[in-house]
Amino acid sequence: MRHRVAGRKFGRNTAQRKALFKGLAVSLILNERVTTTEAKAKTIRPVVEKLVTMAREDTEHHRRLVMARIGNETATLKLFEVIGPRFEEQPGGYTRIYKMGQRKGDAASMAMIEFVE
Repeated sequence: MRHRVAGRKFGRNTAQRKALFKGLAVSLILNERVTTTEAKAKTIRPVVEKLVTMAREDTEHHRRLVMARIGNETATLKLFEVIGPRFEEQPGGYTRIYKMGQRKGDAASMAMIEFVE
């Protein structure tokens, strides 16, 4: 029984799952839009929202926290110089998920996650 068990495993062990989330977060930050499965989009949303919340206040401490979480210097720079200032006045809800139908090969429900303009 899975009663009250939160989170999705995606058929991966912990290290692979963390790497998946890091990769998706970096791709979303660098490209500002990612097409993936609906489940992955819903799972990555709170991860990215917390990073953007940290990036709204540009301090050395926040930069180091974000760098420790995503491990990509280019993405960290863009997050603090472009994306963070864009959402400085917005209290939350930095991303939007669009459902895009099913993938042809395995009929997985696809979605696009992007930053709100």
